[in-house]
Amino acid sequence: MNEMTPLPCATSARSGKQARGLHVITWGCQMNVYDSERMTDVLRPLGYEAVDAPDRADMIILNTCHIRDRAAEKVFSELGRLRLVKEARAQAGQQTVLAVAGCVAQAEGREILARAPYVDIVLGPQTYHRLPEMVARAARAAGAVIETDFPVEQKFDFLPPEREVPEGGAAFLTIQEGCDKFCSFCVVPYTRGAEASRPVAAVLEEARRLVAHGVREITLLGQNVNAYHGEGPDGATWDLARLATELADRVGVERIRYTTSHPRDMGDGLIAAHRDLPALMPFLHLPVQSGSDRILAAMNRGHTAQEYRDLVVRLRAARPDLALSSDFIVGHPGETDEDFEQTMQLIRDVGFAQAYSFKYSPRPGTPASNAGAQVPEDVKDARLQRLQALLREQQDAFNAASVGQRVRVLFTGRGRKPGQISGKSPYLQAVHVEGPDSLIGQVAEVDIVKLYTNSLGGVLTGETERA
Repeated sequence: MNEMTPLPCATSARSGKQARGLHVITWGCQMNVYDSERMTDVLRPLGYEAVDAPDRADMIILNTCHIRDRAAEKVFSELGRLRLVKEARAQAGQQTVLAVAGCVAQAEGREILARAPYVDIVLGPQTYHRLPEMVARAARAAGAVIETDFPVEQKFDFLPPEREVPEGGAAFLTIQEGCDKFCSFCVVPYTRGAEASRPVAAVLEEARRLVAHGVREITLLGQNVNAYHGEGPDGATWDLARLATELADRVGVERIRYTTSHPRDMGDGLIAAHRDLPALMPFLHLPVQSGSDRILAAMNRGHTAQEYRDLVVRLRAARPDLALSSDFIVGHPGETDEDFEQTMQLIRDVGFAQAYSFKYSPRPGTPASNAGAQVPEDVKDARLQRLQALLREQQDAFNAASVGQRVRVLFTGRGRKPGQISGKSPYLQAVHVEGPDSLIGQVAEVDIVKLYTNSLGGVLTGETERA
């Protein structure tokens, strides 16, 4: 490949040099969103600036997720479309570097290069700090560059300190990566590696920069974020509760969330933080996956359904207004009708404000993929429809109970209608009001007056009082 040709008319305001267009397509979890933002940060010193369409990009990154069904095939379908973009630009004398990043790249990197030889770079989620080196190697090489080994160093140690701060007053901050739980259905330990926590000082430094740029809400990210055990500046190991307290009391983060949690790592200190720390939002994503002890054991979840119920009781005793979200998988190998009914009963017993539910689908290399007693697809479909109907009923009831309440909303952007702004309640509900753009990035009190299908309508409290 020859050296990349920059866009002929684009100029980077930051460097004064001609800019190269960068287009990142992100699939999957919030950690992938964070990774995409940081890949953009890593490439900015090379003159790359974000563009909104692949046909304007000198480099295209497809940041992939391996969790959903047929993930790899969806990647190849998208790559087929991007190949046409790359070829069209080549005919116009513009070269394009095409990269595949993320968990599909980690799991199936060699297959990607075999089936899509026009891909220039394949990199796993632990190696994107090496992107500048990979871009240079791809520009010089005749073949593709692949980086899917788990490096000894932490990628966070090599990221540029400055990051592009998203608009709207909310940001993600990754504090932990990897997983040592090895659930039977999950590819994360194989694509993200062993569990590792960022040092406290690095987390606090990044959080301070975000707050200084107007960020009011930070969501702390990790595959098992409540297992956080970072090295503190005092030499001690800090848990998530201590980190959250420091972020609220010393850094000045107004609203704190964290995801994704594991029931086994919800310790006494973190439960107490939900009681004592007002900045910790009263909304917790706590995946359970199944309500059947037999299936939970087959999944290697390490807890029973009753232990999950007991944990919820302790959390709600600490924070009575706490709302829960969760994950559910139907049709795990060996799941019987009775197992499924036990899951439905757990949902009725606990009550969820929101949930994510999926049919089980095999992931190559995971223990469940080779298990017997695979559940037929039509049975999975029927169970998923019943489960989602119950979860929807609970979500609708929770949202309906918000009508007539006064809540503090962080406004994150404009709404769909002229004069409308949108934000999120403490419970992550989308809220729309008529209001000025000057409130975007700010927190304001809102009276909830209307229930929509997937959101709430409100009136700014000041407007209500004037009326």
